[in-house]
Amino acid sequence: MVFKRLLGSLGVGGPTVDTVLDPGPVRPGGPLTGQVHLRGGTADFQIEQITLELVARVEDERGEEEREGVVLFDRFTVGGGFRLAEGEQRSLPFTAHLPWETPITELYGQPLGIILGVRTGLEIAGAKDKGDLDQLTVNPLPVQEAVLEALGQLGFGFKSADLELGHVGGTGQRLPFYQEIELAPAPQYAHAINELEVTFLANPGGMDVVLEADKRGGLFSSGGDALTLFTVGHEGVEHRDWNTEVDAWIRSLVERRAAHGSYGSHGSYGHGEYGAPGYGHHDGHGHADHHHDGGRRSGPSTAAIVGGVAAGVAVGVVGGMVAAEVVDEIGDAFEDEEDED
Repeated sequence: MVFKRLLGSLGVGGPTVDTVLDPGPVRPGGPLTGQVHLRGGTADFQIEQITLELVARVEDERGEEEREGVVLFDRFTVGGGFRLAEGEQRSLPFTAHLPWETPITELYGQPLGIILGVRTGLEIAGAKDKGDLDQLTVNPLPVQEAVLEALGQLGFGFKSADLELGHVGGTGQRLPFYQEIELAPAPQYAHAINELEVTFLANPGGMDVVLEADKRGGLFSSGGDALTLFTVGHEGVEHRDWNTEVDAWIRSLVERRAAHGSYGSHGSYGHGEYGAPGYGHHDGHGHADHHHDGGRRSGPSTAAIVGGVAAGVAVGVVGGMVAAEVVDEIGDAFEDEEDED
């Protein structure tokens, strides 16, 4: 029996764990539910703790150097403190709430190329087992979807999305990274900007929408980054004219450079029609605060939007990557990190 326990602590003949997430959409700040299925090994084992870890593939840009690594951004204890008999099968249901800043991984069923996972950890009498790793798919909050819908209808096209290590200065950001969604400019703004980057920083009370425009240089002016931030609430999303509101955000962003000049890579937070005094900067990001009530939304139905936005934003989001390839990439992304543990 002692020999069996020793083998179990080394991963031979020990308990196995398999986490199954409940189907259905998961959203930032919302519940993550499922069951942890345990199967006993070749002996009785004391299960000290079962944990779920949220992990993400994140880029770290330092000067000209860019690296990628795995970042753990939340951890939940979902069970433990019991004895699992030899060969016993046991299922433990769980409910955990995702951080509000959890990145979105898909839009209208199309993957954005963001790699998130739920890693199950099993502690057995002082020994740790890596458990298993499951893909985490996160849909946007209604207000995030509304902003992206509006951008798609205005003519902006999806280019890429990634997670950047670091903090957006002056905001209440809690996670050690932030998501950037990069968009090609709409035709009416192509003369002024090369690219628009959108970052969502959600919290229980609302959401900051950070916009950064890579501005085109002119005959008598240099290019650079124009930066601003707008704050919106979670309530009343369906009663706002998002096309008009988001277009005003973009106009404010584009016009700001004409009034104040290019901010460059370390500009302060902007001021403007929708802007308020700013907060500071981080890694080339500066932002302005904004509160707006908005009127009744006048955009088309969601069914119509799917077609329009899919053409400009969602379809071809990651160059033809399909869901099965995303699953394979998740495994590859965490393989090196797990080997280091």
